[in-house]
Amino acid sequence: MSNNSNSINVPEARQALDQLKMECANEVGVNLKQGYNGDLTSRQAGSVGGRMVQKMIEAYEKSM
Repeated sequence: MSNNSNSINVPEARQALDQLKMECANEVGVNLKQGYNGDLTSRQAGSVGGRMVQKMIEAYEKSM
């Protein structure tokens, strides 16, 4: 069993998360490519991740 907290518990969610990531990157003006994106700055990666969290919180709040 992996102790990686970044693992996806539901394999079918991978595609949805990838789509959300690309959508959020587009919204904040970060040019992501499929696969490796290690050339991004910390600021760029953080802005994408932060926007993803915002959208997930908004979706949860709407479902309440």
